Order: sequence, then structure tokens, then C-alpha cells
Amino acid sequence: MDLDVFVAAHRAEWDRLETLLRRKRSLTGAEADELVTLYQRVTTHLSLLRSSAPDPALTGRLTSLVARARSAVTGARKASWRDAARFFTTGFPAAVYRLRRWWMPTAILSTAVAALLGWWIATHPEVQAAIGAPQDLRDMTRPGGQYETYYSSHPAASFAAQVWTNNAQAVALCLVLGAFAGLPVLWVLFTNMLNLGVGIGLMSSAGRLDTFLGLILPHGLLELTAVFVAAGIGLRLGWTLIDPGPRSRRTALAEEGRSALGVAIGLAAVLFISGALEGFVTPSGLPTWARIGIGITAELAFLLYVYVLGGRAVRAGETGDVESTDREAALPTAA
Repeated sequence: MDLDVFVAAHRAEWDRLETLLRRKRSLTGAEADELVTLYQRVTTHLSLLRSSAPDPALTGRLTSLVARARSAVTGARKASWRDAARFFTTGFPAAVYRLRRWWMPTAILSTAVAALLGWWIATHPEVQAAIGAPQDLRDMTRPGGQYETYYSSHPAASFAAQVWTNNAQAVALCLVLGAFAGLPVLWVLFTNMLNLGVGIGLMSSAGRLDTFLGLILPHGLLELTAVFVAAGIGLRLGWTLIDPGPRSRRTALAEEGRSALGVAIGLAAVLFISGALEGFVTPSGLPTWARIGIGITAELAFLLYVYVLGGRAVRAGETGDVESTDREAALPTAA
């Protein structure tokens, strides 16, 4: 595309659209029809410009024009409770369900790694010695030791808030770092599984694995699932950078990135529930079976939520992206 010829051919239409958008008075019927026509044409011009001859200054001008024209044509859109309800009943579960082939294997492999690390630490005293001094390890694993008092070391409400913040940061890291080919996500995952494996190994070597599981499972099932979902979607985002498929790399990253952002918001709600369980249920005086039962119930509820609501939404064509009216218009182009 010859950019100078393109600008010369369409500048008058852009100027006319800008003139109509600046009108202080109400448009006549003919002017309103002209506005709609020019909006459609400039949208096409913007798409062609981006795909064939990107120019930052011109692209910026047309993007602004298209956005202002869309607001004039469709009216300003305001977020409502209906949008929030749609997100949690359709968008979020659809995004998680659609990418289950990424986070489910991530969950299985990560759990296997944690179990292997735990077995290795439990059966190799030299590894335990490298982790800490014998007295320190005894202080951690004895009845009433650090592993047990950790969950009741602060008031339940402030502890739940602290846990929620820390876990939300881990999830955000997985999603954000996915854009770097996914490799940093693997490191975040390994770090989490190493911490879990150390706990399993040390408590198992002390003959108190049942106590450790009674402490970790009430909140850990839902918490780790959220981390696995974030990691799987982060890896998918990284793979999109390598193989965008039939879409352009820019379009693919934009679509998957918007979906990942929505998942981050949804997982914040999931981690809020997990943090509440860790702050109020884990250190409670309930029997171990009751605490674990609450954790399993929360985990099953999340999986049913994803597979029932998410599966239904995906079969109806939902992808987890924002609504089409909120997405930038694009003109299909040949590869």
C-alpha cells in the first residue's frame, strides 16, 4: 500500500467524520446517516492501515476517530450489575473451561512433581540436613510446631487478607509472565511445588503427614487449583506468541490476553474464598475430617461451576473474551 496515496484518497472522509463529531447541536437525519456510513468506512480504513502499512501517528488518529464515532453511533456504554453477573456465569467459567487442556495437565504434572519431591526429601536424611539444622526441623514438625502455629499466628480476618494478597500476586505473575514465552511460569510453578514438597517430606519423615494434609487440604485444594489454572493459561498465552494459529500474532495475543485478564479477575474471587478457608477453617477446632470435607466440597463446587456453566457457555459459542460490542472492529484479511 502506498501510504501517501491512501491518505490523499481518504483524508476528506476522515476530516468530514471529525467535523460531524464536533457538532454541538443535534445532527439531522441525513447527517446521522452520513456519520454511520463514515464510521463504517473509517473502521475499514483503520483495519487496512494496521494490516498493510502501519503508521503510529495515522493509526492513532483513526483509532481515536473510530472510538469517538462508535460512542456517537451506539451511545456510551455503562457497566452494570448485569455485566458482572454475565462475567461470573458465562465469561469466566467459559475461559477456564475452554483452556482446560492446558491447566489440567499442568495440575497433574505439578502435583506429581510435589509428591516426588516430598518422597525424595522424606527418604533422604542428607537432603533434610541441607534444608535446615536438626533442631530447626524438629521445631517445625513437632506437635504445636511452626507448621501448625502458622495458620493461627494472626487474627483470622487479617490472616485471610494476607493470604489472599499473596496468592493473588502468584496468580498474577503466572498470567503476566506467560507473555514471555511461558518460561517464567514454569519457575513460579516449580517454586510453589518445591515449597509443598518440602512440607510433605519433612512432616512425613516426622511421622506426621496426616497432620500436614489436615492443615493443607481444607484450603489448598482450591488455592492450588487457582494457581494451576493461572499457570496453564499463562503457558497458553506464551504458546500463542510462538504459534498464533490462523490469526495474526497481534490479534491472537490481544484475544488471549483479554481472556487471561478476565480469568485473573475471576481467580481473585476464587482466591478470596480460599483465603477465607485458610483463615477461618484450617485453624479452627473442627475435626480433621470436617475441615478436609469442607475443602473437598469447595473444590468440587468450583469444578462443577467450570464444567457445567463453562461447558454450556463454550458450546454456545462463548470464548471468555469481552463482548463483540466492546471489541475493536476488524476487517478480515488474507494471510
